[in-house]
Amino acid sequence: MKQTNQCCYHEDEGFSCTEPAEASGLCYWHDPKIIKDKPEDIARLEAFARNGGMLRGISLKRANLPGIDLVRHHQKTGFDMSHAELYRANLQGAHMFNLNLQHASLMKADLREANVHCANLVGTNLLGIKWNGAKIENINTGKLLRQERLANEAERVGENEIALDYFEQAEEIYRDLRKAAEREGLFAMGGDYLRKELTMRRHQMPKYSYSRILSKMIDIFCGYGEAPTRVIGFSMGLIFVCALLYLFTGLNYDGNIHVFNWQNDLTTNLALFFNCIYYSVVTFTTLGYGDFTPIGYSRAIAAVEAFTGSFTIALFVVVFVKKMTR
Repeated sequence: MKQTNQCCYHEDEGFSCTEPAEASGLCYWHDPKIIKDKPEDIARLEAFARNGGMLRGISLKRANLPGIDLVRHHQKTGFDMSHAELYRANLQGAHMFNLNLQHASLMKADLREANVHCANLVGTNLLGIKWNGAKIENINTGKLLRQERLANEAERVGENEIALDYFEQAEEIYRDLRKAAEREGLFAMGGDYLRKELTMRRHQMPKYSYSRILSKMIDIFCGYGEAPTRVIGFSMGLIFVCALLYLFTGLNYDGNIHVFNWQNDLTTNLALFFNCIYYSVVTFTTLGYGDFTPIGYSRAIAAVEAFTGSFTIALFVVVFVKKMTR
């Protein structure tokens, strides 16, 4: 009896395929030279998955699998398709809920109307995917995209042109994800992707250029308009810092100069500091009650704080309304 060879697909993590091998030494599903575009391939792959077949690393390059059901029903974890190759695969309307596609390649895959809800896409190549109508709620793309990680590595070793190319790819991916999220009404997710998209764009700007520094400041200040809490944090920090400056530069109250003095007891200095906090809040919000007035260097500090406060309050309103009206 002729002996059937076993698929030679093997991973360093210890995963191996036990399916019968084709002439190439790989099984039907792991052989990259076999294009899975036959009508029966959909049912075959579904059966292969449900029968416990090795889905890790399978090659579905240019496969035609519209509407395929790869959901592991009645299980907490989905099928494991880590390291799979799905370049230009037609997965329109596919059911891929909770599917593990970690470190796979979905480059230029067609996921229109597909259900990718809760899919694990950490380290996955997501460049050029068609997301129109795809359900992407709760997908996990990880802290960094694959291209983002590669860009950082290239930048560390001085390969700036390669880094710029990867940053550009990452920007495109985040932009596509943002648009897909907004089409699905997932505006919070879309906002997160917008911040990452603009961050990738910033990394493509010349280092230490005015535009890059300005972009970084906007990110720190308000998260590109997506983080109103950052505006609040900045405001509180500015109020506190200015209060400290008023404490040492002095304020005028009812004809008396109030300024920090080491010879005063702790209670007196604390009371003075709280008065400075009060004056800083009044100045930041441009209320100006007039009970305390600045003197000397305090005037310059108060002018800067009042100007910054007016701008910051207006910015907070814009950012807050933007977030709340989505």
